[in-house]
Amino acid sequence: MTEQLRELYQQVILDHNRNPRNFHELEHATKKVDGYNPLCGDHYTIYVEIDGNTIKDIGFTGNGCAISKASASVMSATLKGSTIAEARQLFDVFHKLVTGEPGSLSTAELGRLAAFSGVSEFPARVKCASLPWHTLNSAIEGDKETVSTE
Repeated sequence: MTEQLRELYQQVILDHNRNPRNFHELEHATKKVDGYNPLCGDHYTIYVEIDGNTIKDIGFTGNGCAISKASASVMSATLKGSTIAEARQLFDVFHKLVTGEPGSLSTAELGRLAAFSGVSEFPARVKCASLPWHTLNSAIEGDKETVSTE
């Protein structure tokens, strides 16, 4: 990881952990899914309000390590207002990013998500970063009410 990327990682993780965006329940959520990482103890509930093919709003509650909370915060801020197709595409991009698979998007194209590329250097943290994304993906797909990283 370059020094510039390391600084971005620290800034984004610290900022979104201390001041998480969309950290609240959604009163009018159309989907609600719980996510749990037994290895680390992370536990979040993701609330999504879907209107047609658009993610109108996202919120989350719960607690966990700084990486998981920052990931949930960045995810919710990034995907609010996106289409379901865009959310699925970003889920795939994010998963590849944190697992260290080379991607075709540049750091500039990834925006705040680029900060999570350093997670791949810490395999135990991949599940922390990906938990909110897997939980949201399950809400979008409608296949589970609880997601576990086991």
